[in-house]
Amino acid sequence: MAEPPDPHGLDAQGFIEREGSLARVPPAFRPVVAAARDRLLDAFGARMHSAYLYGSVPRGTARVGRSDLDLLVALREEPTDADRDAARVLGAALDEEFRQIDGAGTLLFGRGRLLSDLETYDLGWFVACLCTPLLGEDLAAHLPRYRPDSLLARETNGDLALFLPRWRERIAGAGNLEEARRPLVRFMSRHLVRTACTLVMPRWQGWTSDLREMAEVFGAYYPQRAAQLRAAAEYGYEPVGDAAVLRAYLDDLGPWLVEEYARVHGVKAPRPDQPRRTTG
Repeated sequence: MAEPPDPHGLDAQGFIEREGSLARVPPAFRPVVAAARDRLLDAFGARMHSAYLYGSVPRGTARVGRSDLDLLVALREEPTDADRDAARVLGAALDEEFRQIDGAGTLLFGRGRLLSDLETYDLGWFVACLCTPLLGEDLAAHLPRYRPDSLLARETNGDLALFLPRWRERIAGAGNLEEARRPLVRFMSRHLVRTACTLVMPRWQGWTSDLREMAEVFGAYYPQRAAQLRAAAEYGYEPVGDAAVLRAYLDDLGPWLVEEYARVHGVKAPRPDQPRRTTG
């Protein structure tokens, strides 16, 4: 068995460190971040409790013209349809104006949900460890510190079974258009690689958001799937519009991960708004 990369991403006490910061934003993306900060205030005003960056931009690994801008907004109340419309308008305007990014998206949640007991080891962990404060009071001050243990693994990615039926519907909707399939390959590749990495995270005792490194970590514990995960990591960065890739995800890798994840860590606690489990 190949040795996994040396564990990292933890502090001296073994807690997952916050991975991004405004200081790491590459110079080319700083005007985009500044514009996003101003426009979030215009779009949500007093309804907004706080706002965050996440993804490659605050990690300092964004690629000009290839990376998107990822935002999360914590609202004082649960988001409304008007809030979602405002987020879509904001994202479209930023994407059109700034060539540095290839898309912009904003996740919206109520502050109460982000700090709820049910979300402590999912959305709470996401905010505390993977999000970089941009505006307002940092919710991480109200959240625990996190270790790379089985509880965190289960509550972050132990719900893959719920996604597979929805992915089938999205693939069917894309038809035979290669351009329509490419973003699906990118999204699904990233989701599966991250799920595979959190499957082995408690054994590795480290954290990373780099897809290629995630695949290497996983492959050290499941060598029979290593090549498959390495390919998925590459498609996460450089997607193709190949229908065979999507079929392999839905008919092989995805179902295998569902079964192995449930065997090792169990199934994520149900959420009130989660989709019903379906077959096929």
